[in-house]
Amino acid sequence: MSKASSAYELSLGPRAAGETLTGWLYAELRRAILDGRLIAGTRLPPTREFAAQHGLSRGTVVSVFERLEGEGYLSGRVGSGTTVNRLATATRGRATGRRTSPAYIRRLALTYQRPKPWAGMAASEDIRPFAMRDPAIDRFPAKLWGSLAAKRARTLKSWLQIQDDGCGYRPLREAIAHYLAVSRGVRCSAEQILLVSGNQQALDLIARVLLSPGEPIWMEDPGYFGASIAFTTVAARIIPVPVDEHGMDVGAGLRLCRRARGAYVTPAHQFPLGMTMSLGRRMELLAWAARTGAFVIEDDYDSEYRFEGRPVPALQSLDENSSVILCGSFGKLLFPSLRIGYLVLPDALIGYFRAFRYRTDFRNLSLDQAVLCDFMVAGHLGRHLRRMRGIYSSRLGALRDAGDRYLGGLLRLSNIRAGLCTAGFLENGLDSWQAETQAATAGIEAIALDRYTLKRPDPGGLLLGFAAFDEDTIRQGVRRLAAALERKKPLVRAKTAAGHATGRGR
Repeated sequence: MSKASSAYELSLGPRAAGETLTGWLYAELRRAILDGRLIAGTRLPPTREFAAQHGLSRGTVVSVFERLEGEGYLSGRVGSGTTVNRLATATRGRATGRRTSPAYIRRLALTYQRPKPWAGMAASEDIRPFAMRDPAIDRFPAKLWGSLAAKRARTLKSWLQIQDDGCGYRPLREAIAHYLAVSRGVRCSAEQILLVSGNQQALDLIARVLLSPGEPIWMEDPGYFGASIAFTTVAARIIPVPVDEHGMDVGAGLRLCRRARGAYVTPAHQFPLGMTMSLGRRMELLAWAARTGAFVIEDDYDSEYRFEGRPVPALQSLDENSSVILCGSFGKLLFPSLRIGYLVLPDALIGYFRAFRYRTDFRNLSLDQAVLCDFMVAGHLGRHLRRMRGIYSSRLGALRDAGDRYLGGLLRLSNIRAGLCTAGFLENGLDSWQAETQAATAGIEAIALDRYTLKRPDPGGLLLGFAAFDEDTIRQGVRRLAAALERKKPLVRAKTAAGHATGRGR
C-alpha cells in the first residue's frame, strides 16, 4: 500500500478543562488511529511542522510521538519520518456499545422499499455473462480520449472560463444537434438541447417539470424501470400500456386512460423486448398527443445499434406539434462513467427547463463535455460507432448460434438484431424468476423479464447482455446457462417483503 498523504492538517478535538497538553494530544492521536482516520501507512508531518500547525511546543509533540511509537501505534525512522503501523489498525471497528439510530433513520428503514428491478439484488463487482451494465469498454480508444483530455486540461480558458447559459457547453450542443440531424433525422438547433448527467437525470427532470401528483402518464409494459422510478418520485399515476410486435398499443392506452398527461416510449428499440415501433403506431401516438395536448417522451435507447435493415428515424422527426421530448446519453456508446446525456426540447420549453435546472445545479460546464465535443467534431464518434456496430453484430451472432446449439427446448432467443442485449423466452416450464435464480447459481447473470413488468403477467423470459463479452466467453456462458436451465426441479421461489425477486436494469 502506498503511503497516504500527510498534506492535510489533522482535526483534533477540544481539550478538556484541566487536561494536560501531552495527555490531550496523546489521546487524540490514539483515537484517530483506532477510529481509522489515520490509516495504516499514513506518514505524519515532521514534529516541527506538526507543532506549528496546532500551536504546540515541539517537545510536546516529540514526547507524544515517542510514547505512541513505544506502544506500537507508530514507527519512526531517520530520513523516513513517522508512519502509522499496520498492526495498530487491527483494533479498528472495536465494539463501542450498540447505539440506537436517530428516529429519522428508523422511519426510513421501516418504510423504504427498493424498486422492483433492484429488490433483493446482491451487489457484485464481477462482470459475469450476460450482464448488461457495460459496453465493450476494452475496445474504446482510451489513448485517443486521454490525448484529447490532456490537451483540453492544459488550456483551461478553452472550456472553464466561458459564460454558462445553464444548458451546457455550447460547442458540444452544436455537435450533438448535427449528429442527431444526420444519424436520427432529428430537427433541432443547439438552443433546444439541454445537457444533463445522464438518461436518469433527464427523465427525473421531465417528471418534475411536467407532472404533478396523481396525474396519469402512459408507460410501456414491460418497460424501462428508470422511467417508472422518475414518475413514481413525483407521485404521478403510471398507466401500464401493453406492447406487442408493433410497440406500444396506442388503442389500449386510449381505452385505459384517454386523457393522460403524457406517454413514455422507447420506439427505436423497445426495452426490454427489443421491437421497433411501427410507423402506424408512431403516427397514432403523435395524433393522440396533438389532439389532447399531451407530451411524448422519446427515450432513444440503443438506436445506434441496428445490425440489419435501414436505420429508423427518430419519432421526433415526425412531430409537427412540438409534442416530443427526446432524451439520450453517451454512456453505452462510449463508457458508462461518462455522465453526459441530453434533452431535445421544444423551443417553448427550454426556458422553463433551464430555470428549473437552476434549483439543483447552478453550473453545467465540465472538462468531459469539452473533450466529448472534440471527440465528435473530429469524427472519432462516427468511426467508433461503425467499428462497434460490427463487433456487437458478431457478438450477437455468436450468442444466437450458441443458443441454437445448446438452448433448444430451454430458451428461445429473440430474432431481433439490434441493441446491446436480447430477450429469450423460456420453453422449459420455469418462470422468469426461477430461471434467473438457477442461472445465478451457475455464475450467469441473466435477468428475469418479469422485473420490468408493471401489470402484465410474467412474460416468462430472460434478458441477456452480450456487448461486454467476446465470442468465446459468450459460447461458454451459453453452455453454462443451458446446464442451469436443464434442471428438472426449479429452486423454491422466495419473495422479498415487497413480493418481488432481485433485478438489475440497463
